[in-house]
Amino acid sequence: MVATTNISEIFLLGGIPDLDDNQTVLAFPLFLLYIVALFGNSTILVIIKREESLKQPMYILLAMLALTDFGVSLATMPTVLGIFCFNYNQIPLDLCLTQMYFLHALAAMESGVLVAMAIDRLIAIWDPLRYVSILTHSVIGKIGLVILLRSLCVVFPVPFLTKRFPFCKSHVLFHSYCLHQDIIRLACADTTVNSLYGLVAVLMTKGIDSMFIIISYIMILKAVLSIKKNEARLKAFNTCVCHLCAVLLFYIPLIGLSVVHRFGKNASHLIPILMADIYLLVPPVINPIIYSVKTKPIRRKIVKVFRFSMMHRRTPADGVAAIKT
Repeated sequence: MVATTNISEIFLLGGIPDLDDNQTVLAFPLFLLYIVALFGNSTILVIIKREESLKQPMYILLAMLALTDFGVSLATMPTVLGIFCFNYNQIPLDLCLTQMYFLHALAAMESGVLVAMAIDRLIAIWDPLRYVSILTHSVIGKIGLVILLRSLCVVFPVPFLTKRFPFCKSHVLFHSYCLHQDIIRLACADTTVNSLYGLVAVLMTKGIDSMFIIISYIMILKAVLSIKKNEARLKAFNTCVCHLCAVLLFYIPLIGLSVVHRFGKNASHLIPILMADIYLLVPPVINPIIYSVKTKPIRRKIVKVFRFSMMHRRTPADGVAAIKT
Protein backbone atom coordinates (compact mmCIF):
# COMPACT_ATOMS: atom_id res chain seq x y z
CA MET A 1 0.00 0.00 0.00
CA VAL A 2 1.30 3.45 -0.93
CA ALA A 3 1.03 6.08 1.80
CA THR A 4 -0.80 9.23 0.82
CA THR A 5 -0.39 12.66 2.31
CA ASN A 6 -3.45 14.62 3.33
CA ILE A 7 -3.57 17.71 1.14
CA SER A 8 -4.76 19.75 4.13
CA GLU A 9 -1.34 19.13 5.69
CA ILE A 10 0.60 20.62 2.76
CA PHE A 11 1.36 24.33 2.50
CA LEU A 12 2.56 26.21 -0.55
CA LEU A 13 5.31 28.72 0.20
CA GLY A 14 5.34 32.03 -1.60
CA GLY A 15 8.21 33.74 -3.35
CA ILE A 16 8.03 37.12 -5.06
CA PRO A 17 4.49 37.43 -6.50
CA ASP A 18 5.44 39.53 -9.54
CA LEU A 19 8.00 36.97 -10.70
CA ASP A 20 5.53 34.07 -10.93
CA ASP A 21 7.39 31.20 -12.67
CA ASN A 22 10.60 33.22 -13.08
CA GLN A 23 11.73 32.81 -9.47
CA THR A 24 15.04 31.27 -10.58
CA VAL A 25 16.38 34.69 -11.64
CA LEU A 26 17.02 35.32 -7.93
CA ALA A 27 18.63 31.93 -7.30
CA PHE A 28 22.24 33.05 -7.70
CA PRO A 29 21.97 36.30 -5.66
CA LEU A 30 20.22 34.46 -2.81
CA PHE A 31 22.72 31.60 -2.93
CA LEU A 32 25.51 34.17 -2.75
CA LEU A 33 23.85 35.85 0.24
CA TYR A 34 23.71 32.54 2.11
CA ILE A 35 27.36 31.81 1.31
CA VAL A 36 28.37 35.22 2.67
CA ALA A 37 26.20 34.78 5.78
CA LEU A 38 27.42 31.26 6.60
CA PHE A 39 31.06 31.99 5.79
CA GLY A 40 31.10 35.38 7.55
CA ASN A 41 29.50 34.17 10.78
CA SER A 42 31.50 30.94 10.90
CA THR A 43 34.72 32.94 10.37
CA ILE A 44 33.92 35.16 13.34
CA LEU A 45 33.10 32.12 15.48
CA VAL A 46 36.35 30.34 14.58
CA ILE A 47 38.51 33.42 15.15
CA ILE A 48 36.97 34.20 18.54
CA LYS A 49 37.30 30.56 19.61
CA ARG A 50 40.96 30.28 18.58
CA GLU A 51 42.33 33.64 19.74
CA GLU A 52 42.88 33.96 23.48
CA SER A 53 43.06 37.76 23.18
CA LEU A 54 39.42 37.77 22.06
CA LYS A 55 38.09 35.89 25.10
CA GLN A 56 36.59 39.15 26.36
CA PRO A 57 32.89 39.82 27.13
CA MET A 58 32.34 41.93 24.01
CA TYR A 59 33.68 39.25 21.67
CA ILE A 60 31.97 36.36 23.46
CA LEU A 61 28.65 38.18 23.01
CA LEU A 62 29.58 38.81 19.38
CA ALA A 63 30.12 35.06 19.01
CA MET A 64 26.61 34.50 20.41
CA LEU A 65 25.21 36.93 17.83
CA ALA A 66 27.13 35.20 15.02
CA LEU A 67 25.90 31.78 16.19
CA THR A 68 22.30 33.02 16.21
CA ASP A 69 22.64 34.55 12.72
CA PHE A 70 24.19 31.28 11.51
CA GLY A 71 21.15 29.41 12.87
CA VAL A 72 18.71 31.80 11.17
CA SER A 73 20.45 31.27 7.82
CA LEU A 74 20.34 27.49 8.21
CA ALA A 75 16.66 27.59 9.17
CA THR A 76 15.55 29.63 6.15
CA MET A 77 17.97 28.26 3.53
CA PRO A 78 16.21 24.96 2.59
CA THR A 79 12.84 26.52 1.72
CA VAL A 80 14.19 29.76 0.21
CA LEU A 81 16.66 28.03 -2.09
CA GLY A 82 14.09 25.29 -2.80
CA ILE A 83 11.72 27.92 -4.18
CA PHE A 84 14.18 30.12 -6.06
CA CYS A 85 16.55 27.41 -7.30
CA PHE A 86 14.18 24.52 -8.04
CA ASN A 87 10.69 26.10 -8.06
CA TYR A 88 9.72 23.68 -5.27
CA ASN A 89 7.36 25.38 -2.84
CA GLN A 90 5.58 22.56 -0.96
CA ILE A 91 6.13 21.95 2.75
CA PRO A 92 4.26 19.56 5.10
CA LEU A 93 2.51 21.06 8.12
CA ASP A 94 4.85 19.45 10.67
CA LEU A 95 7.97 20.69 8.91
CA CYS A 96 6.38 24.11 8.55
CA LEU A 97 5.65 24.28 12.29
CA THR A 98 9.19 23.11 13.08
CA GLN A 99 10.70 25.81 10.91
CA MET A 100 8.33 28.37 12.42
CA TYR A 101 9.41 27.39 15.96
CA PHE A 102 13.11 27.71 15.23
CA LEU A 103 12.74 30.99 13.35
CA HIS A 104 10.77 32.66 16.15
CA ALA A 105 13.01 31.17 18.86
CA LEU A 106 16.17 32.32 17.06
CA ALA A 107 14.67 35.80 16.60
CA ALA A 108 13.99 35.96 20.36
CA MET A 109 17.57 34.80 21.01
CA GLU A 110 19.00 37.49 18.75
CA SER A 111 16.91 40.11 20.51
CA GLY A 112 18.23 38.89 23.88
CA VAL A 113 21.84 38.93 22.66
CA LEU A 114 21.40 42.51 21.43
CA VAL A 115 20.23 43.50 24.93
CA ALA A 116 23.25 41.81 26.50
CA MET A 117 25.53 43.64 24.05
CA ALA A 118 23.88 46.96 24.94
CA ILE A 119 24.49 46.31 28.65
CA ASP A 120 28.05 45.30 27.81
CA ARG A 121 28.67 48.65 26.08
CA LEU A 122 27.00 50.51 28.96
CA ILE A 123 29.30 48.93 31.56
CA ALA A 124 32.37 49.45 29.33
CA ILE A 125 31.63 53.19 29.09
CA TRP A 126 30.28 53.83 32.60
CA ASP A 127 32.79 51.76 34.59
CA PRO A 128 35.68 50.68 32.32
CA LEU A 129 38.01 49.81 35.23
CA ARG A 130 35.59 47.18 36.58
CA TYR A 131 34.36 46.03 33.16
CA VAL A 132 36.17 42.66 33.12
CA SER A 133 35.50 41.96 36.80
CA ILE A 134 31.75 42.59 36.38
CA LEU A 135 31.25 40.68 33.12
CA THR A 136 33.19 37.54 33.97
CA HIS A 137 32.99 34.37 31.86
CA SER A 138 30.63 32.90 34.47
CA VAL A 139 28.29 35.89 34.22
CA ILE A 140 28.36 35.81 30.41
CA GLY A 141 27.59 32.08 30.49
CA LYS A 142 24.60 32.62 32.77
CA ILE A 143 23.35 35.45 30.54
CA GLY A 144 23.61 33.17 27.50
CA LEU A 145 21.75 30.38 29.29
CA VAL A 146 18.93 32.74 30.34
CA ILE A 147 18.62 34.04 26.76
CA LEU A 148 18.48 30.47 25.40
CA LEU A 149 15.94 29.15 27.91
CA ARG A 150 13.72 32.21 27.66
CA SER A 151 13.58 31.97 23.86
CA LEU A 152 12.90 28.22 23.76
CA CYS A 153 10.25 28.31 26.50
CA VAL A 154 8.33 31.39 25.35
CA VAL A 155 7.97 30.10 21.78
CA PHE A 156 7.41 26.45 22.76
CA PRO A 157 3.55 26.56 22.98
CA VAL A 158 3.14 28.27 19.59
CA PRO A 159 3.46 25.18 17.31
CA PHE A 160 1.02 23.20 19.48
CA LEU A 161 -1.50 26.05 19.54
CA THR A 162 -1.21 26.29 15.74
CA LYS A 163 -1.37 22.57 14.96
CA ARG A 164 -4.88 22.23 16.45
CA PHE A 165 -6.42 24.40 13.69
CA PRO A 166 -8.16 23.01 10.62
CA PHE A 167 -6.82 24.62 7.43
CA CYS A 168 -9.64 24.58 4.91
CA LYS A 169 -8.87 27.92 3.24
CA SER A 170 -6.11 28.60 0.75
CA HIS A 171 -2.87 26.85 1.69
CA VAL A 172 -0.69 29.47 0.02
CA LEU A 173 1.62 31.35 2.39
CA PHE A 174 2.99 34.81 1.67
CA HIS A 175 6.60 34.10 2.59
CA SER A 176 9.36 31.71 1.54
CA TYR A 177 9.40 30.25 5.07
CA CYS A 178 6.84 29.59 7.78
CA LEU A 179 5.94 32.43 10.16
CA HIS A 180 3.24 32.27 12.83
CA GLN A 181 1.33 35.32 11.60
CA ASP A 182 1.30 33.92 8.08
CA ILE A 183 0.03 30.46 9.05
CA ILE A 184 -2.82 31.43 11.38
CA ARG A 185 -4.44 33.68 8.77
CA LEU A 186 -5.26 30.47 6.84
CA ALA A 187 -6.97 28.75 9.78
CA CYS A 188 -10.70 28.00 9.63
CA ALA A 189 -11.23 28.68 13.31
CA ASP A 190 -11.06 31.34 15.94
CA THR A 191 -7.38 32.35 16.23
CA THR A 192 -7.83 34.76 19.16
CA VAL A 193 -5.78 32.63 21.55
CA ASN A 194 -2.90 32.42 19.09
CA SER A 195 -3.02 36.13 18.36
CA LEU A 196 -3.07 37.03 22.07
CA TYR A 197 -0.30 34.60 22.96
CA GLY A 198 1.75 35.78 20.00
CA LEU A 199 1.38 39.36 21.22
CA VAL A 200 2.33 38.36 24.78
CA ALA A 201 5.37 36.42 23.49
CA VAL A 202 6.54 39.41 21.46
CA LEU A 203 6.10 41.75 24.44
CA MET A 204 7.93 39.32 26.76
CA THR A 205 10.89 39.11 24.41
CA LYS A 206 11.34 41.86 21.85
CA GLY A 207 9.13 44.38 23.68
CA ILE A 208 11.05 44.17 26.96
CA ASP A 209 14.35 43.88 25.10
CA SER A 210 13.79 47.01 23.04
CA MET A 211 12.91 48.93 26.21
CA PHE A 212 16.17 47.84 27.88
CA ILE A 213 18.15 48.75 24.75
CA ILE A 214 16.62 52.24 24.67
CA ILE A 215 17.31 52.78 28.39
CA SER A 216 20.88 51.51 27.95
CA TYR A 217 21.55 53.94 25.11
CA ILE A 218 20.05 56.86 27.00
CA MET A 219 22.51 56.11 29.81
CA ILE A 220 25.35 55.58 27.29
CA LEU A 221 24.58 58.92 25.63
CA LYS A 222 24.51 60.63 29.03
CA ALA A 223 27.90 59.12 29.90
CA VAL A 224 29.44 60.01 26.53
CA LEU A 225 28.25 63.62 26.71
CA SER A 226 29.79 63.96 30.17
CA ILE A 227 33.25 63.28 28.69
CA LYS A 228 35.04 66.60 28.24
CA LYS A 229 37.49 65.75 25.48
CA ASN A 230 35.90 65.49 22.03
CA GLU A 231 38.38 62.82 20.90
CA ALA A 232 37.64 60.60 23.91
CA ARG A 233 33.92 61.20 23.48
CA LEU A 234 34.04 60.16 19.83
CA LYS A 235 36.14 57.09 20.66
CA ALA A 236 33.69 56.01 23.37
CA PHE A 237 30.64 56.36 21.13
CA ASN A 238 32.45 54.69 18.21
CA THR A 239 32.54 51.44 20.21
CA CYS A 240 28.72 51.37 19.96
CA VAL A 241 28.41 51.93 16.20
CA CYS A 242 28.46 48.24 15.23
CA HIS A 243 25.90 47.35 17.88
CA LEU A 244 23.61 50.23 16.85
CA CYS A 245 23.72 49.01 13.23
CA ALA A 246 22.83 45.46 14.35
CA VAL A 247 19.93 46.79 16.47
CA LEU A 248 18.53 48.88 13.60
CA LEU A 249 18.89 46.01 11.11
CA PHE A 250 16.95 43.74 13.45
CA TYR A 251 14.24 45.98 14.91
CA ILE A 252 13.19 48.27 12.03
CA PRO A 253 12.07 45.44 9.67
CA LEU A 254 10.60 43.54 12.66
CA ILE A 255 8.45 46.48 13.75
CA GLY A 256 7.37 47.15 10.18
CA LEU A 257 6.49 43.49 9.60
CA SER A 258 4.44 43.31 12.83
CA VAL A 259 2.55 46.49 11.99
CA VAL A 260 1.74 45.32 8.45
CA HIS A 261 0.59 41.87 9.61
CA ARG A 262 -1.69 43.29 12.32
CA PHE A 263 -3.01 46.48 10.75
CA GLY A 264 -2.16 46.45 7.06
CA LYS A 265 -4.94 44.17 5.84
CA ASN A 266 -5.36 46.18 2.64
CA ALA A 267 -1.64 46.69 2.01
CA SER A 268 0.13 45.13 -0.95
CA HIS A 269 1.28 41.54 -0.36
CA LEU A 270 4.73 42.57 -1.56
CA ILE A 271 5.34 44.83 1.48
CA PRO A 272 5.29 42.13 4.22
CA ILE A 273 7.22 39.78 1.94
CA LEU A 274 10.05 42.26 1.44
CA MET A 275 10.07 43.23 5.13
CA ALA A 276 10.25 39.58 6.21
CA ASP A 277 13.08 38.94 3.75
CA ILE A 278 15.03 41.92 5.10
CA TYR A 279 14.28 40.87 8.68
CA LEU A 280 15.53 37.27 8.28
CA LEU A 281 17.99 37.35 5.38
CA VAL A 282 19.86 40.65 5.66
CA PRO A 283 21.17 40.78 9.30
CA PRO A 284 23.08 37.46 9.05
CA VAL A 285 24.82 38.86 5.95
CA ILE A 286 25.47 42.43 7.12
CA ASN A 287 26.35 41.86 10.81
CA PRO A 288 29.61 39.93 10.22
CA ILE A 289 30.64 42.42 7.54
CA ILE A 290 30.06 45.41 9.85
CA TYR A 291 31.89 43.81 12.77
CA SER A 292 34.74 42.65 10.56
CA VAL A 293 35.24 46.13 9.10
CA LYS A 294 34.64 48.26 12.20
CA THR A 295 36.19 46.05 14.92
CA LYS A 296 39.97 46.35 14.63
CA PRO A 297 40.96 43.13 16.51
CA ILE A 298 38.54 41.05 14.42
CA ARG A 299 39.74 42.69 11.21
CA ARG A 300 43.40 42.08 12.08
CA LYS A 301 42.79 38.42 12.88
CA ILE A 302 40.88 37.88 9.63
CA VAL A 303 43.72 39.47 7.62
CA LYS A 304 46.23 37.34 9.53
CA VAL A 305 44.28 34.14 8.80
CA PHE A 306 44.03 34.93 5.07
CA ARG A 307 47.73 35.78 4.87
CA PHE A 308 48.60 32.54 6.61
CA SER A 309 46.38 30.52 4.24
CA MET A 310 47.89 32.26 1.20
CA MET A 311 51.41 31.46 2.40
CA HIS A 312 50.53 27.77 2.70
CA ARG A 313 49.06 27.72 -0.80
CA ARG A 314 52.38 28.46 -2.42
CA THR A 315 53.57 25.87 -4.94
CA PRO A 316 56.53 23.58 -4.14
CA ALA A 317 58.59 25.49 -6.71
CA ASP A 318 57.92 28.72 -4.84
CA GLY A 319 59.03 27.04 -1.61
CA VAL A 320 62.30 25.80 -3.21
CA ALA A 321 62.98 29.25 -4.68
CA ALA A 322 62.34 30.83 -1.28
CA ILE A 323 64.81 28.41 0.39
CA LYS A 324 67.51 29.11 -2.22
CA THR A 325 67.22 32.85 -1.80
